[in-house]
Amino acid sequence: MTDVKLTRRTLLSSLGGFALWCCVGRVQAAPTAAEVDRMRKQWQALQNPRANIDTSLKPLQKSAEEWRKLLPVESYEVLFEEDTEEPYSNHLNQEKRDGIYVCRACSLPLFTSAMKYDSGTGWPSFFASIPEHLATKEDNLLWIPRTEYHCVRCGGHQGHVFDDGPPPTRERWCNNGLALRFIALK
Repeated sequence: MTDVKLTRRTLLSSLGGFALWCCVGRVQAAPTAAEVDRMRKQWQALQNPRANIDTSLKPLQKSAEEWRKLLPVESYEVLFEEDTEEPYSNHLNQEKRDGIYVCRACSLPLFTSAMKYDSGTGWPSFFASIPEHLATKEDNLLWIPRTEYHCVRCGGHQGHVFDDGPPPTRERWCNNGLALRFIALK
């Protein structure tokens, strides 16, 4: 194992604007050619105009009442009141198909299924996110500093990112399933 310092290093630079960014940390192995090809195909499907998925990062301005009308109560509470769902309670934990995970509130793509892995925590987990689609901030609610992340378009709370994930990033983007919607690519 080699310690490698990476500062926003692009692992998938050939994907025409899409990149998988690594944080400073330890990397054991780069993604395999098959994994890179799978991520490339998922990103290309997302960019296809027929997919009808808005990838604009322009912030949405909606009131709390407008969001309440658009979302189920439990999703609203997670996204806009920063609640957390019970572990192992969401069907997205078992989702295995190729597809895109989008914000439940505004449908901004946040993750591809090629980024997902089973962390054993009871929440959908990803080793990377789609660059620039999530913003982070420090969360001290439990008296232990954690890094919380939100959708950049609607501000909806998604979950927390930890540094105990798998290679190549060592990140675990631990997401509330109620804050996501899955779009299958097939």
